[in-house]
This record gives sequence, C-alpha cells and structure tokens, in this order.
Amino acid sequence: MTDETRRAPRSLDTSAPNYARIANYFLDGKDNFAADREAAEQILAVAPEIRVMARESQAFQGRVIRYLVEQGVTQFINVGAGIPGRQNTHEVAQSLTPDARVVYVSTDPVVLSHSRALLATDDRTGVVEGDILHPAELLADPRLRRVIDVERPFAVVVISALQFIPVEDGPFKRVAELRDLMPVGSHLVVIHAVFDSRPEAAGPIVDIYQRVLGRAEDASRTRDQVLGFFDGMELADPGLVYIRQWRPDNPLNVHRPEKAWLVGGVARKTGS
Repeated sequence: MTDETRRAPRSLDTSAPNYARIANYFLDGKDNFAADREAAEQILAVAPEIRVMARESQAFQGRVIRYLVEQGVTQFINVGAGIPGRQNTHEVAQSLTPDARVVYVSTDPVVLSHSRALLATDDRTGVVEGDILHPAELLADPRLRRVIDVERPFAVVVISALQFIPVEDGPFKRVAELRDLMPVGSHLVVIHAVFDSRPEAAGPIVDIYQRVLGRAEDASRTRDQVLGFFDGMELADPGLVYIRQWRPDNPLNVHRPEKAWLVGGVARKTGS
C-alpha cells in the first residue's frame, strides 16, 4: 500500500485532479495526489509564477484580516475556503481579537473533510457546506448561525471562488443578493485572477481548469469586470488592485505588482 492510498479517504476519487488539492500543491502542501500534481505542473508550465501568486494570496488575506479587525470586525465567513494550511483565517483573526468567530464555507468534499477535522474545534469556528451562488440559504444555515450572528456586521471573504463561476451562473446577481442580505457595516472581500497582464496565458490555463472542474464555459474576467462585484458598496483604499499593492506591510516589496495577476479589494456596506 502506498502513502497516497493510505492518505486517501475511500469516498474520494484520487485519479481525477481536484482544484483544492492543486492549490495545496502550489503552496507546497502534502494533501495532493499524482493527478493533482500532473494538472498543477501543466499550469506551472504555462505560468510558473503561480506558486508565488499562491503565497501572495495568503499574505494578502492576512493583511485583509488585520485591516478588518482594526475596523471592528469580529465575524468572518470564508467562502471558497481551501484545504487548511498556514495562517488560516481564524488563526489570524483570533490572534488579534480572541473572541473572533469564523465559518469556513465550501462545496468541495476534500475541503470539507479536512476542515471539519482540523478547524471546527470550538464554538468560535465552524465549517459549513455552501457557496456564493446561494447566499440566502447560506446565511440561513443553522450551523452557520450557531457561530455567526447575521444580525450584526460580518465580513465575507471570497477566496478565488468567483473566478471559476461563469457569467451564465449569475455570479454578479448572487453577490448583489448577498450584499442586500448583509447588515450595514459588513464587508465584502474578493480575490480574483485576471489576465490583463498575461493574455497569452488565459487560453491554456482556462482549458486546464475547465477539464478539472468539468465545465465548458470560460469564467475568466478582466479587472474592470471584477470591479462589478463591489457595486453598491464603498471600496476601501486603495480600491481593487493587484494584491501586492493592497496595503503592503513594506511598500518597498511592491515590485512588478502585475506579476502576481490576482486582484483584491475590500468594500463596506454603508446603506440598506
């Protein structure tokens, strides 16, 4: 019996690549299998900078959580969460404010099984099956409500999930519905890959992820299109920018921001 066979839950198909495990591989994690590594290496052959982008995304999330805690936010809903790794949302938030409450949301069975085993360890942290396309059902989920008081402001942090949802599925409409359900003072955080600076990489990478996700539609977007997710909300400075440019810990580290072609932004709901 190989190490991979021992680590694989019997209900999971390890012969097919999985998005969450591919992302885990980019971060040098161990929760991936041969099919995931093969797909990841195909992506890296087109855009080797994706490993750096994965680390930059983690660093961005840490800065965002610190910013939100400074704004008085103590409740976080992490939508599209990946396999648990270093500096998870609850770890960062609770290190800054011990009473912070965090719910991780995913539809991926790989993520759910890992998260329930490793993250849902107390009444301040939960794991819920759901997605951004069903905001009313998500916020009504009794498991989420055991952790999050949805009548008080909270932050929804959408980690890359939107970049895989084609326009045919109505992601802009669903995010607008989420905004309308959020109490005033709540925040929305979005991280999204864009191909503005790497148009030649769009086709090959989209093709690979279409095979992984079993979808035929192209969900790629430009920075200006991603901006539409924040309609009706007030973007915090510096707006929707390449993630290296978003409130860097050291401004001297902002080198070639477009090389990490993920954009991110934080917006606040200011009115009903």
